[in-house]
Amino acid sequence: MAATGQTSGELTAGEYIVHHLQHLQNQKQTAVADFSVFNFDSIFWAVFVGVLGCWLLYRAASKATSGVPGRFQAAVEFLVEMVDNQAKGIIHNAQSRKLVAPLALTVFVWTFLMNALDLLPVDLLPWLASLVGIHYQRIVPTADLSMSMGLSVSVLVLCLIYNVKIKGVGGWVHELFTAPFGNKWFLYPVNFAMQIVEFISKTVSHGMRLFGNMYAGELIFMLIALMGGAWSLSATGIGLTIGHIISGSVWAIFHILIITLQAFIFMMLALIYLGQAHDAH
Repeated sequence: MAATGQTSGELTAGEYIVHHLQHLQNQKQTAVADFSVFNFDSIFWAVFVGVLGCWLLYRAASKATSGVPGRFQAAVEFLVEMVDNQAKGIIHNAQSRKLVAPLALTVFVWTFLMNALDLLPVDLLPWLASLVGIHYQRIVPTADLSMSMGLSVSVLVLCLIYNVKIKGVGGWVHELFTAPFGNKWFLYPVNFAMQIVEFISKTVSHGMRLFGNMYAGELIFMLIALMGGAWSLSATGIGLTIGHIISGSVWAIFHILIITLQAFIFMMLALIYLGQAHDAH
């Protein structure tokens, strides 16, 4: 939101945005895919909010009472009940729900907390990191394509596991070659190709949807921060600063809906894909 450390007076607008989009990495990113490059900032903040989310849920469970619940306990109970109802409506296997329902709750809470980091002032944590010699710091893990795609690939792996677990190896292989067009030998290549395309498209769209929305939100906050960085004792500077405060507040309020909705959509798609793994064609 607000530009609290570096300002647009020290960098051009383009340089400011490019700097804020640079990850803290173990080595320089090359033009080709290089799986030896790690975005340490994304990993750190994802683990941090993951631990925070686990602690919040543990605290709610340990402090739960049978009497009138407090606001925090009531909120967590509402969330757990909502996720459990969604899981029951999609996953009809009661045994599978013992893992899938808590998994869906974890996905929602974790994704929401990662998205919520976007509400922090744009320059605050990068400025604090610069005080200890860390010059690059992106704090929204879901605005990192490698993180959002990593989450969607994890869902894909679970789908493959449940396909084998529920249908057996033979049953799943049979489905790969006979669905969706039927059990005809000349349709086997077409069916298999369609199944592979379906798995790939679901995984890519699952991760890209989350990444695209959070990346766009991050860019808008940077543009709003540039307005605040243009402060000066002039009509233009004062006007931009007022615009920065108003637009930043409005966008932050609207963004609360976005980060919640994106976490919910990501969780629901994970449940739907896992539900499809339980269905036989």
